[in-house]
Amino acid sequence: MATIRKEIVIEANTDQVWDAVSDIGAVHQRFVPGYTLDTQLDGNDRILYFPHGGVVRERIVSIDAETYRLSYAVVDGSNPPLIHHHASFQVFAKDENESILVWITDFLPNHTEPEMRIRIDRASQVIKQTIEKEVK
Repeated sequence: MATIRKEIVIEANTDQVWDAVSDIGAVHQRFVPGYTLDTQLDGNDRILYFPHGGVVRERIVSIDAETYRLSYAVVDGSNPPLIHHHASFQVFAKDENESILVWITDFLPNHTEPEMRIRIDRASQVIKQTIEKEVK
């Protein structure tokens, strides 16, 4: 199984970052606008709509406000096609006004790693910019 671990330093305190991460129905507005066009909630699932016409259904596995951790799994619609996908975001304090958002993604098949890394790197930039813009 392939794993990508990405640390994103964000100029915002942990509460501000967690507020954006845990707002699971506003991914397209508060987390990765432009990267996603819309978000719909369906029970424990979150459905993301992408500019290229793709749709992904994610199962929200856990939202833990005590540890500032959100975990989810893609259950349908991944591109590239994945056999398994589970990921988590966790927020840690760097100092009073900076946080580290740790994004860990486990997936199969392994050969999709280069494409997954490109997507995670691109989305990480959008996440950082979006949250920093919101809190300033």
